[in-house]
Amino acid sequence: MWQRWVRGGLLAVSVMLACFLAYLLAINSATAPTQTSAMPGSMDKADAKVSQFAFTHTKGNTIQWQVQAQEARVFERDKEAMLQVVAVTLFGQRGKELTVTGDEGTLNTETKDFVLANRSEPLVIRTESGYVIYTNHLAWTDQTREIRTQDPVRIVGHGLEVTGRGLLGHLDREEFEVLEDVHVDLAPAP
Repeated sequence: MWQRWVRGGLLAVSVMLACFLAYLLAINSATAPTQTSAMPGSMDKADAKVSQFAFTHTKGNTIQWQVQAQEARVFERDKEAMLQVVAVTLFGQRGKELTVTGDEGTLNTETKDFVLANRSEPLVIRTESGYVIYTNHLAWTDQTREIRTQDPVRIVGHGLEVTGRGLLGHLDREEFEVLEDVHVDLAPAP
């Protein structure tokens, strides 16, 4: 008799948990932010289209970074520029620190943050210290001067190959941190 009560209680708790999970899924799926991308339809609504786009961000007399793109579509109201065939150079305390090229990107013209991505091949990030970083997506936060990604990462240079997931790079401290699932291999010298 008591087993029947226990089974009934467990069944009731299971049904309540299932309803709660369904509720959470419905709420979270309805409010999930959509990622903006450089879709051709959205590109047609731009306020300005610029070929051979160049943007240099400075502080005082010091260049912080430069963005060059084959094409840019500027959206004044959204304070962003959607870029095609992009090259970015970031400058640190010692001058040029790293360069990255990508198929497309988005530049926030107000915060000076940007995001770069490639459609097929990984982004290639070359540091002046001789390392090459490969990843599919990269975000720059101008206020903290950090690059970041949550995608898989591979870093090659100076006889090392580091792989993992996620990257946080502090440009001013010249530090790069692979965030998860880190593997380090000694690479043969070329």
